[in-house]
Amino acid sequence: MAMDNTVLTAREYGKVHIRLKELMDARDMTRNELARAANTRFEVVDKWYRGSVEKIDADVLARFCFVLGCQVEDVIQYETK
Repeated sequence: MAMDNTVLTAREYGKVHIRLKELMDARDMTRNELARAANTRFEVVDKWYRGSVEKIDADVLARFCFVLGCQVEDVIQYETK
């Protein structure tokens, strides 16, 4: 398989959308409440809430899913367009 040196744009390979805000809003949960319940810092929850996560920490994601009673695919969605 040959590799070319082309840089792909987001529209070519899609993007990952973080849906934590929607899940929390539906449960009427604040970022402070989730931070306490998931035993993590507010700043970590805030990054996820704003969708500005650069690297996904599987442990943090698992704690969010446990607290919110949801699945990984409820929090993270891959969009091709």
